[in-house]
Amino acid sequence: MNILLIEDDNIEIMKLQRTVAKLALNHKIIEANNGEQALEQLRSGNLLPDIVLLDLNMPRMSGIEFLQILKEDSTLKYLPIIVLTTSENRADLLECYRIGIAGYVIKPLKYEDYQEKLSKVLAYWEVNELVKG
Repeated sequence: MNILLIEDDNIEIMKLQRTVAKLALNHKIIEANNGEQALEQLRSGNLLPDIVLLDLNMPRMSGIEFLQILKEDSTLKYLPIIVLTTSENRADLLECYRIGIAGYVIKPLKYEDYQEKLSKVLAYWEVNELVKG
């Protein structure tokens, strides 16, 4: 799978890369440091990702702002977006689902818990039928 990770924290980027490597998964991770950069990549005409892992708390454009823009795009609105965040704010969760996300995962503090959660998320999307543009 091609995974677009929209994350501004380098430690979180390394955590995902380490998890994918440790689980011996053959996924390609494309990185964007913020929503603006992600929209540029998505609109560039290059291969679209199979899933998008989105952090909510980012500079320039929040994850929710990114979602609102993405869902207005006739091609990109079908991309499965999984929010991967530390935010346990119920208002964020409800707003994300209202806009149209595929999942909301709270990042655990312990790496082992993070790895377990991410392995389940990735395993699900590996077998899920995806809309191909």
